[in-house]
Amino acid sequence: MARSHVERLELDELTGWRARYAGTELLISQQGAQILSYQEDDQPPLIWLSERAAYKRGQGVRGGVPVCWPWFGSLQRNPQAVQSMHCQPAHAPAHGLVRGLDWQLQGIDSDDNGICLDFVFNTADQPLTDWPHAAELHLRIRLDGRLHLELTSRNLSDTPLAISQALHSYFAVSDIRQVSVEGLHGCRYIETLEDWQTRQQEGPLQFNGETDRIYLDTPASLSILDPAWQRRIQLHSHGSQSAVLWNPWIDKAQRLSQFSADAWQSMLCIEHANVMDDIRLLAAGAQHQLNVSIWAEPLQR
Repeated sequence: MARSHVERLELDELTGWRARYAGTELLISQQGAQILSYQEDDQPPLIWLSERAAYKRGQGVRGGVPVCWPWFGSLQRNPQAVQSMHCQPAHAPAHGLVRGLDWQLQGIDSDDNGICLDFVFNTADQPLTDWPHAAELHLRIRLDGRLHLELTSRNLSDTPLAISQALHSYFAVSDIRQVSVEGLHGCRYIETLEDWQTRQQEGPLQFNGETDRIYLDTPASLSILDPAWQRRIQLHSHGSQSAVLWNPWIDKAQRLSQFSADAWQSMLCIEHANVMDDIRLLAAGAQHQLNVSIWAEPLQR
């Protein structure tokens, strides 16, 4: 039996792709080139997908790994260089312009060593509203026992291009109140819930309320320690020195779309990014790669 398999499927209004390799399964939407879920057989998922997720054209799906580009979050909270790329920053939607648009599936490479899917979005072919610049996005998704994401932004214009971006990953956890994130000790972070004050992380990050922090000067390796599920989710990045950590907790969860009232307990966003003083200024013809690898390891008993 082949160790790898890819099939196309319809998810309500969206086109999707299911990829299986050696006991792991990945679900991807062509809209936004968004990973929807990822898990190993007989194990809890690594990538969380809302049980109330809606698969509608032009609408982001709650969960998975949305691609936020050419800016992350509120455009007006971005550095001026990124804001200046947009014609009407005061009216720009959160998290950029490519989440609700179809990317082009450039190719699928499937063999006994793994599966690669390549998605491309070219703004010269598909112009973005109020963002009059030529750029190409290429997302390579590789499944080989681990999940690897490689997002390449290439400036096709003859003038510099400023971007912020994030791979907005939702991770599945047993109980947010029992997990911790390791690797952030000593990092500066912006506490967006308290007047965007700059602080410093001491020790592992644990959760006891709504969390929305932008970490700066982050290391290449982070991990989610989940004792109840006896695993550690390992995250290794390249081309990113910033990360956003988010959980809506109880009150905000009531106001989120495609989100059950108690879903805050079972998810955690760690979004590897290029934000704040980590934004990227691409010269004409230049490119930048943002890479993230994800896998789980059992805890030592």
